[in-house]
Amino acid sequence: MRKVKEKNEIRENSPELWRENLPYPKPADNKYSRGHLLVLGGALYQTGASRLAAMAGLRVGAGAITIASLPQSLLIYAAHLTAIMVSPVTGARDFAKLLAEKHISGIVIGPAAGVTEKTYEFSLAALESALPLVMDADALSVFSDKHKARAEELFALIKARKAKTVLTPHEGEFKRLFGELPGDREERAQAAAIKSGAVILLKGNETVIASEGKTIINKNAPSTLATAGSGDVLAGIIGGLTAQGMDVFDASCAGAWIHAEAANIFGPGLIAEDLPGLVPGVMRELERWGVGE
Repeated sequence: MRKVKEKNEIRENSPELWRENLPYPKPADNKYSRGHLLVLGGALYQTGASRLAAMAGLRVGAGAITIASLPQSLLIYAAHLTAIMVSPVTGARDFAKLLAEKHISGIVIGPAAGVTEKTYEFSLAALESALPLVMDADALSVFSDKHKARAEELFALIKARKAKTVLTPHEGEFKRLFGELPGDREERAQAAAIKSGAVILLKGNETVIASEGKTIINKNAPSTLATAGSGDVLAGIIGGLTAQGMDVFDASCAGAWIHAEAANIFGPGLIAEDLPGLVPGVMRELERWGVGE
């Protein structure tokens, strides 16, 4: 452990930091009491990323998952999904109504959603909800790049929310959203957390998770995670944990570690589709260490 600034400690991620807070089903639970995660579907034919996120949320223990899909993509989802529900939405108003349903307890928005005005509108609806929110990929890009003025809007909305928000950028998305912040990765993630009011999960070979006053470095990730779709799985794992009531910062730390450990179990040849099916094994080992008793 080392101090970067006063009141801000950097620690290495490990199950000892969060495993006692992992959600496990209780005898009296039903599918909705175990959490209902809503994932925004991808744009038209770009359905794979949201399906990966949804399956990861289901495998990490959420009792129910719904993908909110544009009507033109419904048949694609129906052909590929069994345990995951699909609900049609034509725009942000439909999405907001879905978010207001009593069983919904968490949101993932962004994977392959498209850098479009519609994604921007869906993101605003998610930000206006009282649900824990994971914003990934295109949900970040619609507030940056050609829309730099929107970044301040995003930060103001996050700070005004009743629930917590996690942003999961890679380096490119981070720079587009926050600009050229000074310092190393840990210092930049911490500065971004203060600036935005969100939990920041800055993805990389050593992922940095930061909220104001806390910075965690995840070091167990193998290079095999450098494959298309792995970040979508990570967003789904975090979303699935938050939907079950886990604190957003703890869920981000746990999600990064579980995601990496699943990849370590598989070894060479890993593709993103392999990851969700490996998550239950990691959860089982964590439970054997004394969690969920």
